Amino acid sequence: MTTARTLPERRALTNAVATRYARAGKQEKSRILDEVCAATGWHRSHARKALLRAARPQAARSARSGRSKYDGEVIAALNLCWTVLDRPAGKRLAPVLADLVPVLRRHGELDIGEETAELLMSMSAATIDRRLAPQRQQSAAPRHIRAGSLLRGELPLLTWAEWDHTKPGFMEITVVTHDGGGPGDDCLRTVTATDIATGWTENRTVRAVNRVPFALDEMARLLPFPVLGLDSGNSGAEAEEILLRWCLQRRVTFTHARPTSGGNHHVGQKNWSMLRNITGDGRYQDTGQLILLNKIWAALSRLTNYFYPQQHSVAAEGPGGRSRKTYDTATPYRRTVRHSSVTAEDKAILADTYVCLNPAELHRRITSMTDRLRLMTTAAAPAHHRGLPEPGFAS
Repeated sequence: MTTARTLPERRALTNAVATRYARAGKQEKSRILDEVCAATGWHRSHARKALLRAARPQAARSARSGRSKYDGEVIAALNLCWTVLDRPAGKRLAPVLADLVPVLRRHGELDIGEETAELLMSMSAATIDRRLAPQRQQSAAPRHIRAGSLLRGELPLLTWAEWDHTKPGFMEITVVTHDGGGPGDDCLRTVTATDIATGWTENRTVRAVNRVPFALDEMARLLPFPVLGLDSGNSGAEAEEILLRWCLQRRVTFTHARPTSGGNHHVGQKNWSMLRNITGDGRYQDTGQLILLNKIWAALSRLTNYFYPQQHSVAAEGPGGRSRKTYDTATPYRRTVRHSSVTAEDKAILADTYVCLNPAELHRRITSMTDRLRLMTTAAAPAHHRGLPEPGFAS
C-alpha cells in the first residue's frame, strides 16, 4: 500500500479500502488496519473510525439555489439605515432596526413593502456585517485613539447627592479648546456633557471659557432630567473652577477625574465619536463658526440621542459565578423613557418629539452644515492650523 501523507491522499485511501474493510473478517480487518496505519501514520483507533465513516452511505446534500432571501432592495434599504446612523457595527444596528425602519417609512425615506421591511428588521448582526462588508471597506476611516478607561478614584469636591451612575442626572463633562495646535486665547470652546446612566449627550460651543456657565444653563434646560452631579476631567484649571462655582450655586455634586486617567471614559468617547468627527483638529474663532457649530450640535443632539444605539455594559453572571460582559444597545431616548426616575410628563414630551423626527433629514442637514463649516474654516485658517475632518458627516 502506497504512503498517504496529505489529507486528500488519506481520504482517497480510506475510500478505496472502506468497502473491503466492512466485509472482511476479524483477522482481515486487523491486517487492513495495519496497512492503513503504516501508510497514513494514524493511530489504529483513528484509522478504524475513518474506515467506518467512509463505508457509511453519505446523505446527498441538497443543492443550494444560490439565491439569497436578501435581494438588492433589502440591501439598499439596509445601507440607508446604516448610513443614517453613521455606519455602526451590526451588533449596534440590528437591535434598533425594529424602531428605525418604521420611522424612515413613515417619513417617506424608505419606499419598501411590508415583506422587505420584515426581512430588514429580522436581519441578524452577523448577516448585517457580511452584507455591508464591501461598503464598510470602501468607506473605512482611520481609527481614532481610544478614550482612556474610567478610573473613579477622585475625591468629591462638593457632595449634595451621593454619586449614582445608574440614575439619570449624574454626568461627565469636559471643555474642549479649538485652538488647532496654536495659542488658545481667542479660540472657541465646546462644552460636552454625557449622562452616564442613559448616554444622553449635549454639546454647546461658547466664545470664551467664562461663557461656560451659560452653556451649562442651556443644556440643563434641554435635558429630560435634572442635573444631579458633574464629573469633570482634563478641562483645564480655569474651566474646572468655573464648573465648581456653577455646581456650588445650584447644589450639584461636583467631582473631578484623576489627571492620569486620560479624561472621563463616557464623555471621552463622545468627544471622539461626535465632536472631533465634526470639528477635526482645526482652529475655530469667529462668530460665523460659533453660530454654525451650535446649529450642528442642536441637530446632532436629536439624531444621536433619539436614534443612535449605544453600547452600555450590563453586569451579568456566567457559569460558576464568573462575570461575563453583556451589552445593552438601546438609544439614550429608550434608556431615558424606561427609567423610573424620569417623570411621566418628561417621557410624554420625549415621545412627542420622537414621533416628529426624521433621522434621514437630520443626517442630511448635519452633513450639509459640516461641509459648510469645513469650507468656512479652510478659507479662514492659516495652512498650519487646518486639522479638519474629511467632507461630510461620517466617522
